[in-house]
Amino acid sequence: MSVALSVSELTKEFPGVKALDQLSFSLEEGTVHSLCGENGAGKSTLIKCISGIWPSSTYKGQINVFGDEAKFSGISDSEKAGVAVIYQELALVEDMTIAENIFLGREPKKGFLVDWNKMYDDSKNILKEYNLDLNPSDLVGDLGVGQQQLVEIVKALSKNAKILLLDEPTAALTDSEVKILIDIVSDLKKRNISCIYISHRLEEVLEISDHITVIRDGQSISTKSRKEWTYDSVVSAMVGREITNLYPRKKSTVGSSLIEVEGLSAEGFSNSHLALTEISFEVRKGEVLGFGGLMGAGRSELLMNLFHGVGDRSKGKVVLKEKAYDSPSAKESISRGLIMVTEDRKRFGLVLDESIAFNLSLSHLKTFVNAGLVDGNKEMTANADFAKKLKVKAPDLSVSVGSLSGGNQQKVVLGKALMTEPDIVFLDEPTRGIDVGAKVEVYELINQLTEAGKAVVLVSSEMPELLGMSDRILILSAGKIAGEFDPTKSTQEDLLEAAMKFS
Repeated sequence: MSVALSVSELTKEFPGVKALDQLSFSLEEGTVHSLCGENGAGKSTLIKCISGIWPSSTYKGQINVFGDEAKFSGISDSEKAGVAVIYQELALVEDMTIAENIFLGREPKKGFLVDWNKMYDDSKNILKEYNLDLNPSDLVGDLGVGQQQLVEIVKALSKNAKILLLDEPTAALTDSEVKILIDIVSDLKKRNISCIYISHRLEEVLEISDHITVIRDGQSISTKSRKEWTYDSVVSAMVGREITNLYPRKKSTVGSSLIEVEGLSAEGFSNSHLALTEISFEVRKGEVLGFGGLMGAGRSELLMNLFHGVGDRSKGKVVLKEKAYDSPSAKESISRGLIMVTEDRKRFGLVLDESIAFNLSLSHLKTFVNAGLVDGNKEMTANADFAKKLKVKAPDLSVSVGSLSGGNQQKVVLGKALMTEPDIVFLDEPTRGIDVGAKVEVYELINQLTEAGKAVVLVSSEMPELLGMSDRILILSAGKIAGEFDPTKSTQEDLLEAAMKFS
């Protein structure tokens, strides 16, 4: 079988960091080659070198595309060579329609004018070709994150790419959308299109791949055919050690109630017709309460309503640490010991252009103020302590958060939240888009919180995670509680059945 793309002894350095260290692998035509590794292993840097974001003059080594050496100076060069990239961050214009996004920059023309009829007809045919039930006239901003991701993929495929690079394409997709994507990739193989696939969902990697290369510390550790890998062997190769317990939940002594919610109903959430209806629950000291459900069930909306009043609350009672709390705001919640870690760290959790230090102390600056000025020494000491405790991987705390890997960004978000010294921690998809090793570190952090008598509310789309790390589980369906489960006596099928109860 001929080789579509090969990478030979690729080395890429940044100040103080060697992101890629003589990395080598090859992609055969008409196959899926997955790259697995922890956050910071070098996967995204490799993709940026292949796609031309990092020009050939900025790295050492060689990249060949269909036998020819590729010396790309930009993305346009890689696209001309038949390489298309689906990045972890979406590159769509929300105020434009699906059709306008698919053909952005290459609109069909009739003379000097855009041929709108052809654009929409072609878009409709492309969407139909890949079994996507979407209207090309719909605004991208009105779509869910999962649907936007599928539009991004179709946009790349419409350019007649021969090599497709997919960097965490399913991170925001529902199970049904993941199946559509896997079907699309399988169809691409039949068309002799080659794919480099990056995902932290190892079950998905093992299902979709022909070959898997594990990358660690910028080096290619091992390349084998799919049949030679198991879930455990991939994990061990990624982290350089054996992980014996993926969900290391340690039971803590459960104490008094820290937050009680009774009969909460709310609506008016942006970009959503969802209404929360008669939600009741409590969370106690030392307890992890898990919330599950399908995308759009109301999990994030519930946390946002309780933390900073998003949505219009029509009825219900909330008691926070034995005192009524019916008009929440982020500032007041933090002052009363409640903190929330958002699922969208890039948009709402971090200031990407600012440093690690700036982001870590952002929610807790008032404790460092002396005579109206920030005590820089005190602030830096606290920042250094949290960065060390959370094992943030970076040359120093002056590095911009936007330059960090997803796992390290998530650690900064968690550090920023925990620096407020909360009693109740809302974690909305805290392990989304991070590798197995970083996940275990987050789980250990959850254990530390509950051992210290904190209460944790864990929202997760991963049912094994809910079952492995929760003391109790509540399932939401269409804004209602569809069931409560004991993780030790429940299965994924039980949770899924409840999740579909009212949908």
